[in-house]
Amino acid sequence: MGTSAELARFEQRFRRAGLPLFIEDFSPTHDIFTRATPLLVLVFLAEVLGATSLQWPVWVNVLAALGAMLVLIAGFGLLNGFRGRPFWSLPTRFGVPELAVFVLLPALLPVVTQGQFRQFFGVAIGNLLLVGVVYVVIGYGLIGTIFWSLRRLASELANSVASLVRALPLLLVFSLVLFVNTEMWQVFAGMPVAFIVVSVVAFTVLSTLFLLIRLPREVDAIERDAGSGPPLRRIQRMNISISLVIRQWMQALVVSAGVGLFFVAFGMLAISEHIYELWGITPGSWSYRIDLLDHQMLISEALVKVAIGIANFTGLYYSIALLTDSTYRTEFLDHVSTELRELFAARAEYLELRRTTA
Repeated sequence: MGTSAELARFEQRFRRAGLPLFIEDFSPTHDIFTRATPLLVLVFLAEVLGATSLQWPVWVNVLAALGAMLVLIAGFGLLNGFRGRPFWSLPTRFGVPELAVFVLLPALLPVVTQGQFRQFFGVAIGNLLLVGVVYVVIGYGLIGTIFWSLRRLASELANSVASLVRALPLLLVFSLVLFVNTEMWQVFAGMPVAFIVVSVVAFTVLSTLFLLIRLPREVDAIERDAGSGPPLRRIQRMNISISLVIRQWMQALVVSAGVGLFFVAFGMLAISEHIYELWGITPGSWSYRIDLLDHQMLISEALVKVAIGIANFTGLYYSIALLTDSTYRTEFLDHVSTELRELFAARAEYLELRRTTA
């Protein structure tokens, strides 16, 4: 009994660190989709709306929704019977039959009630994507990693601010030149908001690809230095790499947000309405004037767009510098190495405990 509790504590520690794949016998059937059962059941039942139509009277839609609910419950109940479970029980394991029913059965409702084959493909693909998202988010411990990062960010906010302060000198040299550049203002001020969002996503993807290429090499080096336990499997290395990417995202987010706010404040002080006119820049769809010490400051849509653009470039630079610049690399990887060595040692104890109790 004590051994089972000790194993459970090790496994809970791995989950809280965002490394569920350190758990032996971790499987989608028992460990991933069963943990997402409440979400899957909620979505499954909500899809009774696929049997309704806006062109029908309310009472017809109510009857159609009730009929669809009975069909969904009966479908899963029959599957439970086929799998040897009680009719009304929730699945204790999600294999291919359960996932196939979840994906396909709600998609059949609009076909049966309205002959909507296009809606069938839409619902089926949507459910399939949800299954994929659940697999990635729970299977690779993204929720645990995010909460771990948030707890760390909240408990060590002073360190994050200190990291930002240390980063500012180099970052400002890089970004100040861009900020006072007329062409930069012309590019970002005239860019639609949707394009700004796309550029942020594109830079995030680019920095993520760089990190995913570099981090496995760093993980291998840390594992060799730690020298605890059997070698990691490839999927476990991927789990660590994704966890580290999210942690670096959090650091880059703090730095980018700080730089963005700095340039909004600096732009309000330094870029007056007269400079807008000299540069041929319009403030955009909105702007506000604020008087401070007999000086009129202007905050505008154009200023915010440029600040976001500069912060975007800065975030990409900082993400790459974390693994290439010696100062940032040492600061980040030294702390990561210490934590991973502790987790590798815990994994070795966990595997030994499992071996002796098998």
